Amino acid sequence: MGQLLASGAYRPRIADAQIERYLRLFGAVEISGTKWCGKTWAAMAHGESITYVDRGANLQIVQADPAYALAGEHPHVIDEWQRVPQVWDTVRHAVDDAVGTKGLWILTGSSTPLNPGERSHSGAGRIGRIRMSPMTLSETGESEASVSLAALFEGEFAASQCPDGLVGLSELACRGGWPEATFLSADDAQTIVREYLGLVFEESVPRFGGDGLTARRLAASLARNLGQSPTAKTLAADVFALPQDAKATETQLKDMYRHLEILKNIYLVDEVPGWVPAARSPLRMRTKPKLYFADPSLAVGLLGGNSSSLLQDWQTFGLVFENLVMRDLGVYARALPNVSDQPLKYYRDDAGLEVDAIIERADGSWAAIEVKLSQEKVEAGAKSLLRLRSKLLKDELSRTPAPVFMAVITGMGEAPYRRSDGIYVIPIRSLAA
Repeated sequence: MGQLLASGAYRPRIADAQIERYLRLFGAVEISGTKWCGKTWAAMAHGESITYVDRGANLQIVQADPAYALAGEHPHVIDEWQRVPQVWDTVRHAVDDAVGTKGLWILTGSSTPLNPGERSHSGAGRIGRIRMSPMTLSETGESEASVSLAALFEGEFAASQCPDGLVGLSELACRGGWPEATFLSADDAQTIVREYLGLVFEESVPRFGGDGLTARRLAASLARNLGQSPTAKTLAADVFALPQDAKATETQLKDMYRHLEILKNIYLVDEVPGWVPAARSPLRMRTKPKLYFADPSLAVGLLGGNSSSLLQDWQTFGLVFENLVMRDLGVYARALPNVSDQPLKYYRDDAGLEVDAIIERADGSWAAIEVKLSQEKVEAGAKSLLRLRSKLLKDELSRTPAPVFMAVITGMGEAPYRRSDGIYVIPIRSLAA
């Protein structure tokens, strides 16, 4: 197997640098994320041998003896370890026994164990954890990558031209960032996405004790409320087809929440938490998580759309585009130095002010970003950003520092630029980590 990075068979990923670093720091590394996002390929690129837990007779053997999955040349990849949760503790104990040796195992998982108690320890200090997503536009080569998020945090910016056009953007949103679909047309990729969703609802959800139809209805409701913080009432009404004035029962609400947890456990749905700056009281903040899909193509598939229908429905296109941007921002933000495992957040307060994305580093420095599909909406996005800065900094004794930068990310535009008020306007097809 060897180092596939050097052979040309592997398309480098932004997560590669973090994988390499964590292999130097931890005895084992876990790479988690939704199915088909490239976890196994990334693990194999850094590993020397592999055990596929869910293939052939391996599942039964590993269930009988979890240590079987650990055998192989290091770094040894254990693919889909969560199918036998006891593997986690077996790896943790083996790391302890190795007395300081690093980079022994790479675990990949497309879901978290159903019951937290199935592993007795978090693995903190022994197993480094990395989140992986479908490919960003910079990884697929569809961003010029001239504007670096990391460079913006250092005050560096250089303008350059980038691709423009809504037709191409709608096709990118429908195709998604699935590694094996990057060379397909949007329509062909959507066919695969619909098959993927079918397997999720027919196989993955039932494996977690859920009902596929309930999960499908919930996912469709989330797609219709993309990037929002829908109420339990809204979701339950869709899931159980309740009449307009009917109230969901406690049993229905519990069932809905249970299926939402399943969708999060299999990394189909991502949460973006609310940001509470130091200057603001949590009581005045609305911090309920916003929900996005791991890839915008999933929302398109659930809505039964395609690239043409997006161009005819700008509201839906705008929501799908926001999901695309949040996917890419999440990857770019996690690649920053000095960040927590959840550096991407959003802002919303009781006065109705909302900003789509806040990227916060561990030292408290932060940036604010608004997402707008068209250039015509840039001014509205800039006003929200300026209002946020004014609100947080009006108190000279505030503990909230000024944002390092503020930007409006757009779907259209041939070049990034800096406005006279200091706000950057950055087409998504110029952005990179």
